[in-house]
Amino acid sequence: QLQLVESGGGLVQSGGSLRLSCAVSGFTPDNYVIGWFRQAPGKEREGLSCIRSSDGNTYYDRSIKGRFAISRDNAKNTVYLQMSGLKPEDTAVYYCAAGRESNLFRLCILFEPHEYDGWGQGTQVTVSS
Repeated sequence: QLQLVESGGGLVQSGGSLRLSCAVSGFTPDNYVIGWFRQAPGKEREGLSCIRSSDGNTYYDRSIKGRFAISRDNAKNTVYLQMSGLKPEDTAVYYCAAGRESNLFRLCILFEPHEYDGWGQGTQVTVSS
């Protein structure tokens, strides 16, 4: 059974950094992707970044490119989102999600949430000004 568990959220001052982790288990496709999303109060879920299991290729939404970096540790089945230069508008609940690499375009280019197979419970990130 697919399970994703996020951790690493918290309260940080503007300009600070955080590293989020997403531990993945129970996902059996040979090739899959892990995406990071966020959702602020009253707003739609927003796709941020995505990484492919097969070759580690990464994808970013232009809104966070250059500030956030996605990476993976295959030995630990964990994907990370390193966030730097945080701003108050980055305040949101951050989620990771898993999907099949055969659906790459919808998962990592269009960042369509309903195309993912499973989601974590989310971790809160709050950036104070």
